[in-house]
Amino acid sequence: MVVHGGAAYIRAMDHLPVDPARYGAFLVAMFVMAITPGPANLFAIATGMEKGKGAALAGVAGMNCATLIWFIGSALGLGALIIAFPQAFHLLALAGAAYLVWLGLKSLWAGWKNAESHAVAAVRGGKSAFVDGFAVQIANPKALLFFTAVLPPFLDVDRPLVPQLLMFACATIGMDLISMSAYGVGGAALSDRMNEPGFRRGFAILVGVLLITAAGLIVSRG
Repeated sequence: MVVHGGAAYIRAMDHLPVDPARYGAFLVAMFVMAITPGPANLFAIATGMEKGKGAALAGVAGMNCATLIWFIGSALGLGALIIAFPQAFHLLALAGAAYLVWLGLKSLWAGWKNAESHAVAAVRGGKSAFVDGFAVQIANPKALLFFTAVLPPFLDVDRPLVPQLLMFACATIGMDLISMSAYGVGGAALSDRMNEPGFRRGFAILVGVLLITAAGLIVSRG
């Protein structure tokens, strides 16, 4: 009876979309990756600080849409294509880094330009936050590392690929949403003090430094 029950359990596990042991190990690895400060989380903090909670969440949505694109690309064999043509992603990473540097320099300029201003500051809306977030994550070397080195060992070649990728995508995007949102909302909590001229100046400078640091991480890892 024990042998029969064990065989039935194994057959039941074989019908699941993913191997439970592998999925559990993946959740642990993904949790560590999600909470580790990197280009995406630094961007979330900077956006929250500069533009407020709504823009931070819009940026988080943009970054996770880019992650979803990566998962779709992985299902279509994009990871293998990037391994075969690494220069293509290298150029994409450099473009993303340059974009972040441009955003950072804009913020540094705003901090210097408004140093003597005592006008009331309003937190800017997030019209471009979604697009900015998408641009940051689509060029994030962490994504390349994830889809070419971290994810493949957790995939089971004896199970259908698409259901596995769907399960891994749900876990990845879910954890990233929580982590990035926490970073972004934390940064937005500081934006309430934007009407203080001295704080506003340091605020803009810090945002610029964070964005340029994120760009540095992209270049160093890409």
